[in-house]
Formats: sequence, structure tokens, C-alpha cells
Amino acid sequence: MIQLTENAIGAVSRFIESAGKPIAGLRIKVEGGGCSGLQYGMKLEESAADDDQVVDMGGLKILVDPASQPMLENVTVDFLDGLDGSGFKFENPNATNSCGCGKSFS
Repeated sequence: MIQLTENAIGAVSRFIESAGKPIAGLRIKVEGGGCSGLQYGMKLEESAADDDQVVDMGGLKILVDPASQPMLENVTVDFLDGLDGSGFKFENPNATNSCGCGKSFS
């Protein structure tokens, strides 16, 4: 299943702390769109869906819907913070093509 680096877990934890409301976890999904046909989506959720797979990573709950599960197999999410910007980067060994933005794949 999906993995998050220490940097990614730390960044998400900071976002949850500043959310100002109870958060059940981080939803990571795959949806149509982006330059390469599919794109990753991330959203803080107040509750999990009944059919979500819930992955616990160091106290952080990752919520994955059934349709996204196979496309997120062995994906690693990192958080990069540098002079040229900051953001989440997805490493997907199953992707046959990906965009330079790191958020779109096929």
C-alpha cells in the first residue's frame, strides 16, 4: 500500500493541527485529469467512508477509496521544501508515464 516519508507525515500533521476542527485522516485518491490522464488528490477529511482502506502511519490515518487502492500500490509520497517551492511529490513505480509536476501520471 501507499507510504509517506517522515517529511510528508510531518507536513500533513502540521496541516491537521492548523485545521481548527477534528480530522479523521488524510484522503489520498486518484482521479481523471492532469497532463498525463490521471492525477493524485489529497484532502483532509472529517470522517472516513465505510469502504475506505485506513492505513495508520505513525499516528496519521491515510484514507484510500476502493477505486484508488490498486493505483496507489507501492506509491511513496514525500514533501519537498526548497528555494524553488514546496509541495508533495508522488513516486509511483507502476506509472508508465508521468508529468514533470509529479502530480499527474498514466
